[in-house]
Formats: sequence, structure tokens, C-alpha cells
Amino acid sequence: MEINNNQLLRFTTAGSVDDGKSTLIGRLLYDSKSIFDDQLEAIESTSQRKGHDGVDLALFTDGLRDEREQGITIDVAYRYFTTPKRKFIIADTPGHIQYTRNMVTGASTANAAIILIDARHGVIEQTKRHSFIASLLQIPHLVICINKMDLVDFKEEIYDNIVKQFQDFSSKLLVKDVRFIPISALLGDNVVNKSENMTWYNGAPLLHTLETIHISSDFNSVDARFPVQTVLRPQREGFIDYRGYAGRIESGIFRPGDEVTALPSGFTSKIKTVEGPKGELDEAYAPMSISITLEDDIDVGRGDMIVRSNNKPKPVQDLEVMLCWMNNSPAQPRAKYTIRHTTNEQTAMIKEIMYKIDIETLGRNFEDKEIAMNDICKVRIRTTKPLMIDSYRENRSTGTLILIDENTNETVAAGMIV
Repeated sequence: MEINNNQLLRFTTAGSVDDGKSTLIGRLLYDSKSIFDDQLEAIESTSQRKGHDGVDLALFTDGLRDEREQGITIDVAYRYFTTPKRKFIIADTPGHIQYTRNMVTGASTANAAIILIDARHGVIEQTKRHSFIASLLQIPHLVICINKMDLVDFKEEIYDNIVKQFQDFSSKLLVKDVRFIPISALLGDNVVNKSENMTWYNGAPLLHTLETIHISSDFNSVDARFPVQTVLRPQREGFIDYRGYAGRIESGIFRPGDEVTALPSGFTSKIKTVEGPKGELDEAYAPMSISITLEDDIDVGRGDMIVRSNNKPKPVQDLEVMLCWMNNSPAQPRAKYTIRHTTNEQTAMIKEIMYKIDIETLGRNFEDKEIAMNDICKVRIRTTKPLMIDSYRENRSTGTLILIDENTNETVAAGMIV
């Protein structure tokens, strides 16, 4: 599939505190002319008031008042911008260890992760932690931006040394595509425009890299999965017998005439029509929102899943899940939670905590079974009824779930099915 104006790339940014994430995003927006005039004027006047010589690029992303007052980024900030080649959504996540959950939130739907490394410090614990989470979340593309090259006199040997450090560490991670770019976010070297200070670097600048990363194959096009969100019954003239199933395709391709099965009932039929916002389609694929009509009148409702008859997910009640705990209250083993998987909601409980990930060393801790906020752990979960699952590695869409506290209705954890 060719890159077109409609293709959307979601990417997340991560790095240690003061590695220059906000400045980098500001530079991307500023140099690609993706900022409205009134925004630019407001930030120019704020920069002058603070005594900066030029524009403080970090202010473009530090949109929360608390951030501006404290000078740190404390939550996930989403930014949208577009170039002639692609649309982008940026999830800017904080670098502190106590905000692991924010990185998981921002990265869960990303096609790519930009990890910043300070050229003066090289690969540090934070770098390893963020890379591990990116690997855990199966983000398909990692772009390692070695920033502040201006502070090390743009030396090639410093860049080469950091690339080697990262490659030695990342060989243990499950990441397919890793790219390295030496940059100065402050001065703009290799962000949107090619650097004149680093003629030894033959690669593309960051924006061109993001515009041309091939993401069409990031979606699982093999396993056709269509969780039903709602049933359409217009009950008006011309549509008296119409029964359509609406939702978003999570993976795969659906075409009229396909032999399909509705789960969990197991009833089979053929697709009569596939319809989008502008009418009938010859085919539809992830992540399109569509409605499907079937040739047979079978019982299908919200939470059911329409799949190809020759390629079905597993119905499972006992799950092994990598869980990131997101709530102030610790996890309560044997307590009941609502589990949401695609459009399906069930009651579930955490049967067993198998181990916790030590975020500092990336090792497994089998002794400590207390799960607090920002902890990542492997657990066994039991549900009241089977869920139609794929493993997260095979299918990021149908391999994820969230746990909700039944009393407060708060999302307490996000999980990846192992």
C-alpha cells in the first residue's frame, strides 16, 4: 500500500527528564510549519517574558499549567499535525519512573517510538526502561534520536559509541526495526532539515524518516476480527428487515461473500454487504469502521465477534497477562474486576501473581507479590465467560484488555495477553 495523505502514523516520545522531548516536538511542529499563528504569537510573547532570546520550543507541548509552573511534563500530551505526505498523532509521555503507566498509555497504539538519548550521557537506565516497555508493547519501529549533539561538538565517534551501546543492549529485545539519528532539537539539526554540522551522517532527518516508515504491514491483515459494537435496526420504510452489525475492524480484511462465524455462539453465515459511511464497499480492512449484513438472520449482539470461519480466535477463560497497574489502590488478588476486551465485558479476578518486572534491572521478581501503581507484572486471570482472544504478539488489537474497578468504574490496569 502506498503512502497517501490519509495514512496516519501514531508515535510516542520517551526519554529521561531534560533529554529534550518537548523541544524536539516543538522543533518538529515549528520547522514543519504545523503551528497556528495565534499559538506562535502566544508562545513568542511567553518566551520573551521568560527572558529567552528566541522561541522556547518546549512551550509548544507543555500545554498543562502545572507543567509550565514546575518546568516538567507530568502527563501524556497528545499533539496532532500533518504534512503533505502523512498525518501524525504524537503522544508525549513523561520520563520519570513514577509515570511508567503514562508511557504504557501513550505507546499502546503507537506505530513508532522515538527514544531520546542525551549525547553527553549515552545509554542510561531510563533508556533501557523505555526501550523495554516499547519492546513489551511490540511497537513495530524504534527511532533512537541521539540529541544535544551540539554539546559534544557534533563528533561522529560519540554518536557511533552510543549506537554500539544501544545495539549491545537491544539485541535482547524483541524489536524488528531500529533506526538511529544524530540530532540537535534546539538548533534543528536533522529534525526537519538535514544538518550542515554533521555531514558524516548519510541518513534522512527525523521528519522524512517518520513520513516514509512503512506502516501498512503493521496491521495484522491475516486474522479477520470484527467485534460488534451495536446492532443497527432502523425500522423505517425501505429498511424494515435491515439488520446490520456496526463496529471497527480490529484486524484482517472482510469482503461480501466471505464465510464467517459469529462468536461465541458459533453460528455461521456469509457476508451479504460491507458498508462504510459513503455506502457499500468491495472490501474493508483494519482500522475501518463499518457495518456488516449477513445472509442469514442469526443472533449477534454487542460483545460478539464476527470472524472468518477458517480462522477463529481461541475462546479462553484462563488467561496469562502482562499487566501494567494504573491505579493508586494496589491490586487485590481474588477481588472481582470488570474485564473489557474489544467490545466484550465480563467479570474477572486475578487468580495468581506470577512475577513482577523490576523496572530498574528489567529482571523478574518472583518474591514480591504486591502490585502498586506503575508496576508491570505477569498474572493469571479467570473470567466468568470465555473471551475470544489472540496473543498480543500475533494481534495487538485482540491481544489487549483493561481491568475496571466495579465500585469506582476507574480503569485500574491495562494488559497484554501472553
